[in-house]
Amino acid sequence: MDVEILSRIQFAFTVAFHYIYPPLSIGLGLILVISEGLYLRTGDQLYENMTRFFIRIFALIFGIGVATGIVMEFEFGTNWATYSRYVGDVFGSALAAEGIFAFALESGFLGILLFGWNRVSKVMHFIAAIGVWLGSMFSAIWIVVANSWQQTPTGYHIVGEGMEARAEITDFWGMVFNPSSIDRLTHVWLGSFLAGSFFVLSIAAYYLLKKRHETIAKKMFVIAMFVALVSSYAQLISGHSSAEVVAEHQPAKLAAMEGHYDTLAVADLYIFGWVNDQQQEVTGLSVPGGLSMLLDGFKGEQKVKGLNAWPPEDRPDNVNAVFQFYHLMVAIGMFLIAFSTLLVVQYYRGKLFRQRWLLWMAVFSVFLPQLANQFGWFAAEMGRQPWVVYNLLRTSDALSKAVTANQVIFSLVLFTLIYVVLFALFIYLLNKKIKHGPEDIEVTAHSPNLRQVASTFNDNK
Repeated sequence: MDVEILSRIQFAFTVAFHYIYPPLSIGLGLILVISEGLYLRTGDQLYENMTRFFIRIFALIFGIGVATGIVMEFEFGTNWATYSRYVGDVFGSALAAEGIFAFALESGFLGILLFGWNRVSKVMHFIAAIGVWLGSMFSAIWIVVANSWQQTPTGYHIVGEGMEARAEITDFWGMVFNPSSIDRLTHVWLGSFLAGSFFVLSIAAYYLLKKRHETIAKKMFVIAMFVALVSSYAQLISGHSSAEVVAEHQPAKLAAMEGHYDTLAVADLYIFGWVNDQQQEVTGLSVPGGLSMLLDGFKGEQKVKGLNAWPPEDRPDNVNAVFQFYHLMVAIGMFLIAFSTLLVVQYYRGKLFRQRWLLWMAVFSVFLPQLANQFGWFAAEMGRQPWVVYNLLRTSDALSKAVTANQVIFSLVLFTLIYVVLFALFIYLLNKKIKHGPEDIEVTAHSPNLRQVASTFNDNK
C-alpha cells in the first residue's frame, strides 16, 4: 500500500479509538448532572451515591480520552504536513479555542467534582457537575466546527500559490457557523447522549439481573431510559436535517451514501443493499422515490445528482463502504428508537423489571450507539473523499512529503499495540468499578440518621 492509504488508515484507527471516549463523557456527564440535581432537590442519599459512582467512571473515561486524543495532533504534523500548513490558521484557531474554553473548564471543575465532597456546598458541587458537562460539550463544539469547515468551508480566503497556498480566516463567525456545523454538532451531541444513556442502561440492567444494588439500579435505569427515548427521537430529526445539508453542499457524498450513479428526477431510498461499483448498480430493497420525497418535503420532485455527474477522480473512492456505513448507522438508529420506546411502554405497564430478556437486551445494547457513532463518522469522512478540504485540497496533496510507507507501517503497528494495552486497562478498571458498584445505602435512603450506623457496619465487615 502507498503512503496515502496507510496514513488514512492510521489516522482513521487513532481517531476511531479516541472517539470511543468523548461521546461517553458527554452522555455520562448529562446523566451525572441529572442524578446530582435530583439529589440536590430531594435529599435522597441514593442519588448522592449514584452521582459518586458516575463520577468515578467519568474520571476514568476522561483520563483515557485525553491520553488518546493527544496522538492525533502529532499526526497532523508527521503525516499531514501540507494539510497542517494549508489549514493551520483555521484548524489551529478551533483547537486553541477548545483548549481555552473547553478543556480548561472541564478539567478544572472535574477537580472540584472529584475532591469537593464535604469541602464545598452541595450547590457548588452541582455547579461543578454542570461545568464538567458543559466543558465536554464545548470540546465537541470546536472539534466539530473544525471538521465541518473541512466539509463546507466558509469565512476564509486563500493566500499564496501552489504548495505555499494556505487558508486564512476572514470571518471568524462565518467559519464557526459554516453551513454544516450546527447540524453536525447537534448530531454529535445526540449521539453522545445515546452512548451515555445506553451505557448507564447496560450497567443498571446488569445489577438488576444479578439482584445487586436493585433500588439504585432501578433509579439509574429510569433516568437513562428517558434520556435515551428523547435523544433517539431527536436524533431522527437531526439526521434528516443533516442529510438535507449534505444534499445541498456535498451532493457527491449523498449519491455515494445512497448508491446513485445516474442523475434521477425521482430517486429511490435504499433500506439495505450492496453496491457494485464496476457495474454501477445496487442490489437491495428500496422505497421507490423515497429519497426525493424526503429531500423535497414529501412532494417527491427533488432531482438527485448521481455520481456520474462528476469525473471519476472527484468521486468517493469506495462507494460501497460509504453506502454500508451510512445504512448501518441508520439501521442502528431506528433500532434504538424502537428499543427505547419498548422500554418506556413496559415501564408504564409495570412489567419492565420482571422481563429478564429485555434486561439482557439492555445489557448488550451498550455497543450499538458506539457503533452508530463510528459508522456515521466513517460515512462522513469517506464520503468527502477525494477531498480533505472539500473542493479545495485533495487528500493526496495533503500528505507529508518526507514520510515513507515503512515509517507509517511501523508507527501504525506501535500505536495498535499501545492502544490494545490502553483498551485492556480501560476494560479492566471499568469492570472493577462496575463490579464494586455504588455503595449500598438502601437502608438509609429514608432515614439519614442510620447512615453512620450503616457506614460503621460496613467498616467492621
